[in-house]
Amino acid sequence: MELENIVANTVYLKAREGGGDSNKGKSKKWKRILQFPHISVCIDLKEKLDVRYCFIIDQQPIGRLLFRRFCEVSQKYQRYNNFLDVMDKYELEDNRREDSAQEIYRRFLAPGAEESVEIINDDIISQCKERLHEGSKDLFAACTAVVRGYLAGEPFKDFENSMYFHRYLQWKWLESQPVTYKTFRMYRVLGKGGFGEVCACQVRATGKMYACKKLEKKRIKKRKGEAMVLIEKQILQRINSRFVVSLAYAYETKDALCLVLTIMNGGDLKFHIYNMGGEPGFEIERARFYSAEILCGLEHLHTQGIVYRDCKPENILLDDHGHVRISDLGLAVDIPEGEMVRGRVGTVGYMAPEVIDNEKYTFSPDFFSFGCLIYEMIEGQAPFRARKEKVKREEVDRRVRESTESYSSKFTEEAKSICQQLLKKQPKDRLGCSHGRYGATQVKSHEYFRSTNWRRLDAGICEPPFIPDPHAVYAKDVLDIEQFSTVKGVSLDSTDDSFYTKFNTGSVSIPWQTEMIETECYKELNVFGPDETRSPDLILEQPPAPENHSCFPFRRRKHNIRFVRVNFCRCVLKKEKRNKKQKRVIVLF
Repeated sequence: MELENIVANTVYLKAREGGGDSNKGKSKKWKRILQFPHISVCIDLKEKLDVRYCFIIDQQPIGRLLFRRFCEVSQKYQRYNNFLDVMDKYELEDNRREDSAQEIYRRFLAPGAEESVEIINDDIISQCKERLHEGSKDLFAACTAVVRGYLAGEPFKDFENSMYFHRYLQWKWLESQPVTYKTFRMYRVLGKGGFGEVCACQVRATGKMYACKKLEKKRIKKRKGEAMVLIEKQILQRINSRFVVSLAYAYETKDALCLVLTIMNGGDLKFHIYNMGGEPGFEIERARFYSAEILCGLEHLHTQGIVYRDCKPENILLDDHGHVRISDLGLAVDIPEGEMVRGRVGTVGYMAPEVIDNEKYTFSPDFFSFGCLIYEMIEGQAPFRARKEKVKREEVDRRVRESTESYSSKFTEEAKSICQQLLKKQPKDRLGCSHGRYGATQVKSHEYFRSTNWRRLDAGICEPPFIPDPHAVYAKDVLDIEQFSTVKGVSLDSTDDSFYTKFNTGSVSIPWQTEMIETECYKELNVFGPDETRSPDLILEQPPAPENHSCFPFRRRKHNIRFVRVNFCRCVLKKEKRNKKQKRVIVLF
């Protein structure tokens, strides 16, 4: 039994490390899998896609890179991209922003500047010059808006008529191809969800590792969980946040619906709070870092109108680098603007009083459970229930509604203050609950987060306080993960197909394009002709060679083989000449 776990972990770790070969986990046929179609095949996609600047450049990673390459080649537009790059770096700086502001003015805005951005009018430049000594984050905001507006005009129109846009259409065609179980290699079970197992998997074409959440069709049907499953999938598909696990693919097999998600190899916060040796809990700085990233995740959900409803240590996962993400959105729900929802859902000890009392609410339950989470990270136990304490649910609910949590010497004044304000019994008194979808902004301004640089955190460039061991598997042994029993008395029929069709949507655009870039598939495949000319697959007037329309296009070519049986125990291959023709003779011993 121990051997089975060792083998499963060894194979999984080898896959995580790239398979130990130059392909970094990619299939030997990966270039064939990702081969571009001829432009004539995908030119009509332009009529079906969103071709606005704000979508292709701002929301499509590959679109952004191709537009930048177009600008680099055109040269006359390159300075504007250089300006925007410098602006991004400027806004992320902590210190010495005044010096950077002076350098930006000298390089781009001053009379006779080496990379003069001449489209910005003199009034805006004068206002910036007067405020250079401030070094404020929004100093060049008006300049940035002008440059972006300009790039969305004539330069983007030129891009649309270029081979770089045609290459974008080829990438979008690849992105839209069907996804099946053959797209992936499957590895060990990492855990289990409500409807099935969660396994590690790897995309054959790119070598990228993911977590595959399998939802058994019969189990879904038996529990009438179709709506719940579809809501989770649609919410994951909408959210693009570095603080929430991303959905990369959604597909179906004969027996299951599969969500392919960001893999988080570092384990969950519950494991790190209680099972890393020593006293449970974290130092204040480590707890502050995790709580800041979790708050960003909640903010991204709330601004999209989504209340999470299951914020607890088990659902906060660490990645390879030590950053955290919110996971398991099975209880999340969409709240239309101006409306409220009701539902007694969540985890005992983390549910807010209004949830327990089945009252209507918007985003207030997330701030209460967020307070519970901060408390637990610092104290080493939840505020209303000690670890492994045997107590009835009714008693825990009573404590949540009536009891006041106690604070030990582990808490600083700021940490105690934010927990007290987040754990208020009434939503109207609770921190973050008076600003609707934007309550996280109020929480961010609390003294507890005074040292947090939110811009740098949101960009993912803050150094985590802990980095997981890359050679460790932060998961239960494969044999310790309880297996699901067989679902009996449920049969699947054609009436279920419409639901499966809504689920089976294939690749999700932004994660798929990011995968192509991170695994360097984009770099290796995105090749043009000499001197930035069109490659053959981009020449409309040069149609592709006709395909082999044989009934058996993949059948191997037959050889003229003659079999000779000989009573020995091995096989050799010989050649013999007969009638001046080479024949292959297989001699069987």
